[in-house]
Order: sequence, then structure tokens, then C-alpha cells
Amino acid sequence: MSKYDDLNRIIAESKHIVFFGGAGVSTESGIPDFRSKDGLYNNRDVQFDRYTPEYLLSIDCLEDAPKVFYEFYRQKLNVDGIEPNRAHYKLAEMEKAGKLDGVITQNIDGLHQKAGSVNVHEVHGSTLRNYCKRCHRKYPADAIFTSKDPIPKCSICGGMIRPDVTLYGEGLPTDAWRNAVRLVDNADCLIVGGTSLVVNPAASLAFGFRGDHLIIINRDVTSADRMAELVFHESISEVLDKIDVGAQ
Repeated sequence: MSKYDDLNRIIAESKHIVFFGGAGVSTESGIPDFRSKDGLYNNRDVQFDRYTPEYLLSIDCLEDAPKVFYEFYRQKLNVDGIEPNRAHYKLAEMEKAGKLDGVITQNIDGLHQKAGSVNVHEVHGSTLRNYCKRCHRKYPADAIFTSKDPIPKCSICGGMIRPDVTLYGEGLPTDAWRNAVRLVDNADCLIVGGTSLVVNPAASLAFGFRGDHLIIINRDVTSADRMAELVFHESISEVLDKIDVGAQ
């Protein structure tokens, strides 16, 4: 029996499946991840070389050097025109078929929803939402990218418009995190895909899982591999493609 037979057996017998994913889920859509050799952390432009990657995406950078923050953000985090890939669509298909309780994502690109997933919990926020830091007025997805000001300003109060993204140095959004923990606590199968599991507290969702089946899909080895029932060091789209939702 192959690992894919085991995968479909687990999917068939599980009643509450949850998917927890990271940047690797979106790389096949053309969005670079963070820590691979081709990721954002290893391919910064020369004008950002004097800053650490963590600083460029931190609350300290936003507050102390906002022009630097927004220049990096505009160059690296614009997902306009990016489309979901086969992994996103397979997860949406599984949810529609009643085989997936929900998606927990560290990604901030909105591609799960664009593919049709409904129960999505974005524990690191989303670039598709923006708001004024001062008056909390909400702004559309393109507000930062279309603003002619180096630091985008609220049209009502003049405050800084910022992305609804969890930056380094900030806590996770309370509701999304609470819902994610609840989903994992209730799951009998957790599929972890496209994440190196090194960023906490999000990574604790995998390490704290106490259900029946833990499945890891990641091109590189993770520290949770030893805990998993099945481990795939392959393309996440190729692995998820092997799931026969219609046969469940």
C-alpha cells in the first residue's frame, strides 16, 4: 500500500479534517515564500540590505521608518493579478464536499477565499484589508498600492493607513486565533502544508495537536515530521491532487 493509499484511507475515515498552511501553499501561484533559497528573505533588493527581513515587516519599521516599510511592502506584497493554484482549489473542493472543516492560514494573500474556501481563518491577517491607525476607517485592498503618498494617509482624519497584517512584534488577531485553536482542538485529522513550522505561536497549532492523524506536506524537513503519521516532501498541489474527494 502506498502513502497515497494511506492518505485516502485517513481522509475517508476522518470526520473532522482541518488544513493548516503556510507560504508554501502559495508559491505555485508565483508568490515567493520567506525562508527557502528563493524566498523573500534571500532575495531582497539592494536598497533594503541594511535592514533585516524581520525588521522590514515589523511594527517597529512601520512606526519608526514608515517610508522604508511601505516601499518594501509595495514592492514585495502586492498580490493583484495572482490566482489560486491547484492546492487552493482542492481544499475548496474538500470543504464543499463536507470533508474539510476549515482552513487555517499564515498567508496574507486571500487566495483560499478566491478559490472558493469559506471557513478560512487568517492568523496573520490579510493584505486585502487596510485601515486607518487613528480613526479605524476601513480601506480597500488596493489603497496602499494606489496611494501617491509615500506614506498612505486617511482621507478623513489624515492618519496613517496600514495593512490589516500581523507584523513582527504584534499579537495575532484574537478572533482568528481563537477560532483556529477551536478547529484544531476538534479535529481528528490535521493536514499541515507548506510551512516550516518555525514561526510561533502559529506553529504551536501543529505541535499541540492531539487528534488521531497528523499529516505533514512540505518540501523541506520540519521539526514536526517525527510526530506525523504521514510525511510528504513533495509539491503540495501534487499531494492534494491525489485525494479522491468523490470516493469519500
